[in-house]
Amino acid sequence: MPSQTLDDATLTGLVADATTAPSMHNAQPWQFRYTRAGRTLTLVADLDRAMPEADPATRALHVGCGAALLNLRVSAAHHGLDAATALLPEPSAPAVLATVRLGIRPADAPRKPENEALAALHPAIRDRHTSRYPFDEQAIPEDICAQFADAARIEGADFSFLVPPHLQTVLELIRDAEGYDRGDPARVAEQEYWTRDTKTEAPVDGIPDYAFGPRDASERATTRDFAGTGVIPGRARVPFEKQPQLALLSTPGDHPMDWLSAGQALERVLLTATLHNVSTSFATQPIEWPDLRWLLRDPVFGAGHAQMIVRLGYGPTGPRTPRRPLDQVLTIEP
Repeated sequence: MPSQTLDDATLTGLVADATTAPSMHNAQPWQFRYTRAGRTLTLVADLDRAMPEADPATRALHVGCGAALLNLRVSAAHHGLDAATALLPEPSAPAVLATVRLGIRPADAPRKPENEALAALHPAIRDRHTSRYPFDEQAIPEDICAQFADAARIEGADFSFLVPPHLQTVLELIRDAEGYDRGDPARVAEQEYWTRDTKTEAPVDGIPDYAFGPRDASERATTRDFAGTGVIPGRARVPFEKQPQLALLSTPGDHPMDWLSAGQALERVLLTATLHNVSTSFATQPIEWPDLRWLLRDPVFGAGHAQMIVRLGYGPTGPRTPRRPLDQVLTIEP
């Protein structure tokens, strides 16, 4: 491996790209440690940002960190760097989620095909936002849907669009879970903790009120309503799509390694969707209830463990949400 050093501007750019990833309630539960001597970035779970009520096993935390890891790999490829990645490299330290050793290639060295594919996703990193707005009824073309499935498969996950009657079952489970959430005071309090009133604060994390989106006039929306039962003056009530296009992302196993793979697969799908001008949001409510999660699997063709429900379609891309300053998430060591 060449001995050149990695300049700080490139390093901070890599981590800034990584932290644009989505995470549950935008908690951004990650820390990055960089060692100059080994030219290695270590991704560590920030367990102070875990959610013991809705995510007691830290499954969603791992998924979010996996999404940040995929962004890091994309950014490294964009900058012409090789990224040798190891998941869960220290069994005695489960909070150490991944290491990424960065290799600097000579300028005239050809780029590996896998790096070419990752680098092609880079323009979407800063444009990807979660949209809690209604989409239109236009169907996503089959060839684009196939690209989403391929993107997930590369990272070891399955990504399948739901069709009736399975779609109707999942829609019912989402609404059931939303009701469960609102009937659980501890979960309500946890969600409120991660919402932000931008009239009184300048947030660096959480879900700001401007990103709640409108309320569905028909009460059929699949996205989580961060306003809960509260009333926001002036918030619009508009009809959402009658038949949302939902896809289920699943993995063969259901352990931390699988969760990290799911996060990388999810982000690869989301960046691919962004490049195709397809907007996305999430419907994770039933995944957070064990007695509902197992029902999400297709009763005929389903396999694996559900890790995310993604809503896709054509419509507003959603606003940019805040990110923690880099000095809060990046530590540089000799």
